[in-house]
Amino acid sequence: MAEITASLVKQLREKTGAGMMECKSALVEANGDLAEAEVVLRKRGMASAAKKSARSAKQGLIGVQISAEGKLGVLVEVNCESDFVARTEEFQQMVASMGALIAEKAPADAAALMATPTAEGPAVEEMLKSKIAKIGENMVIPRFARCEAAGVLGSYVHPGSQLAVLVDVTSSDAAATAKPEFAEVLHDIAMQVAAADPKFVSKDEVTAEYLEKEKDIQRARALAEGKPEKIVDKVVEGRMAKYYEEVCLLEQPFIKENSVTISQYLADKGKALGATLGVAGYVRFKVGETGASEETAAE
Repeated sequence: MAEITASLVKQLREKTGAGMMECKSALVEANGDLAEAEVVLRKRGMASAAKKSARSAKQGLIGVQISAEGKLGVLVEVNCESDFVARTEEFQQMVASMGALIAEKAPADAAALMATPTAEGPAVEEMLKSKIAKIGENMVIPRFARCEAAGVLGSYVHPGSQLAVLVDVTSSDAAATAKPEFAEVLHDIAMQVAAADPKFVSKDEVTAEYLEKEKDIQRARALAEGKPEKIVDKVVEGRMAKYYEEVCLLEQPFIKENSVTISQYLADKGKALGATLGVAGYVRFKVGETGASEETAAE
């Protein structure tokens, strides 16, 4: 039997990232053949990764990528099991590489992303299995958003990178978007979306179904409070005005100055920039939202 030296074990560990004892065991099985030992580890690792894939992954990070001209942006959520792993440089680099890959390859959905080749060669699914085997935690990529801007994209990432937002702000004057004041608008609107979590940009976007559901809730609430039937419609109307302030971005009070709505804020900033500003859309991701919704559905 070939001698399994410390140097050989170290070489295998550096190539695979596996533990010292796992490397020594694989080398023993491979009779000291380094390449064969790597195959042994990969086989063991993939089996280990398959077992770990059933474990819950509720921690992680939201990665953000925006092109230099602000016309293409990506949000991607990558989950793991612990905050400790999420904070490691290796995990953060993987999240960043996924954002760049999505920006370049434009996969249709999360399933298509799994089959997309990485810069190193293996598909994302195989790369994840390798990471799971090496790090020892389940990892998943439940969702991403790839946005092509009507205007200019801006972002806000909350400290810890567990909440992030992309916003698409338009301007009637392209020259205005190069000014520092416009960059401030992008940041402020993205931060507003992060903090206030609007469901729509404007009143016009609120669907009839969504609206009727809320009216039914407010009507039932008013009746339960003992409001006379003849004034219930008036009460509902008043409460719906307040409801729009909660769910529509343009109707919300600005978080930095709540006496001003976002609509008025944009008008004021636009006047200073000599342009008409608007919000074409936004995307807001918070770590764990997809897992929470799946658990709710399962219940």
